[in-house]
Amino acid sequence: MKLQVAIDRVSVDRAVHIVQALDGQADIIEIGTSLTKEFGLRSLSPILEAAEGTEVLGDIKTCDEGKYEFDLGFESGFEYLTVMGSASMGTLEACAQSAETHGGTMMIDLLECDEERIERISGFPDAVYCLHTSVDAGATADPVTQVRAFKTRFPQIRHIAIAGGIKQQQLTDLSQENIDIVIMGSAITKAEDITAACQACRKEMK
Repeated sequence: MKLQVAIDRVSVDRAVHIVQALDGQADIIEIGTSLTKEFGLRSLSPILEAAEGTEVLGDIKTCDEGKYEFDLGFESGFEYLTVMGSASMGTLEACAQSAETHGGTMMIDLLECDEERIERISGFPDAVYCLHTSVDAGATADPVTQVRAFKTRFPQIRHIAIAGGIKQQQLTDLSQENIDIVIMGSAITKAEDITAACQACRKEMK
């Protein structure tokens, strides 16, 4: 299970500082939607440069213009990009094609997607499907139960991530569920000691 650390609602300079403080402890650094909207993908290169050898995800939450947005994101240096599960099948297919062309990974954000919708879009074997509880809705109460129910309902989906207020003490149990990525944000990025907080989370995952 990879640890993805999401950076949101800060300046580019602060994001660079957070990346440096993570000190290579994160497997994936997420540049959150707020940064992509406020500054634009082409202005985020200092963060990508600070990440050096660590994979970076751009949480662009594509809803339309899939080829344009994904081509732009991959060409800007991101390894992962997000598309909304509610997007049209044409958009999802365009994003999947762009990811294949650029050697990147498509993450499908399942925010507010019901089971019928997930079933319809479950045919992208290389995509990571992200179980996502929104900030406005609060934290994921029981992520292990949520993951198990999802895997039972959608056994055809091979790659799973989970996000939404995940807590450090939940990581040990989550790491036993054979999922690809756990996403954490302010629990690490707003800690007094970001490096120590990230290291503590990694220890829980072993």
